[in-house]
Amino acid sequence: MITGEWHNPPPAVAHDGADLLVTAAKGSDFWRTTAYGYDRDGGHALLSPLGAEAAVEVSFVADFDHQFDQAGVLLRLDETTWIKAGAEYCDGELQLGAVVTRGVSDWSSAPVPWAGREVTLRASRSGDAVTIRARAGEESWRLIRLAPFPAGVPASAGPYCASPEREGLTVRFTRVSVGPPDEALHG
Repeated sequence: MITGEWHNPPPAVAHDGADLLVTAAKGSDFWRTTAYGYDRDGGHALLSPLGAEAAVEVSFVADFDHQFDQAGVLLRLDETTWIKAGAEYCDGELQLGAVVTRGVSDWSSAPVPWAGREVTLRASRSGDAVTIRARAGEESWRLIRLAPFPAGVPASAGPYCASPEREGLTVRFTRVSVGPPDEALHG
């Protein structure tokens, strides 16, 4: 069963077997300042402690069809230091990307043909960095991002979702697991 404490409880949560169904509120998002000029800390995240040398994996079904519908993994220190990585429907197609925030946010994304599939995001924390990887189904892992993150400090991580533009987004989270960090950046 997927557990943790809610950072911004969503309007609806249900269980379907082992899956967690989370309905996001309209206007929910995580972002700080850059290009858009606003700060948002209203996305829904089910967070648990994540050690300084650990990895978290979050799997969900990427069944999105409205601008900025999104889900994935959130690694959070506080409202100004966090990383979200996942799938987001943007400009007419599903994108895979990451937002790294240290005071202000930056965003990287690229289209993927994963609409309607189970997607897994992995955030591996080691030393002063977080390695973000993703895959659809049982495909090979893709390196998405290597990002700085404060070393040795307590942080939280877990599944997140947000729906900045509409009501009615429900995300099916299928798995969350925590384990040791990646042994190496490259195979």
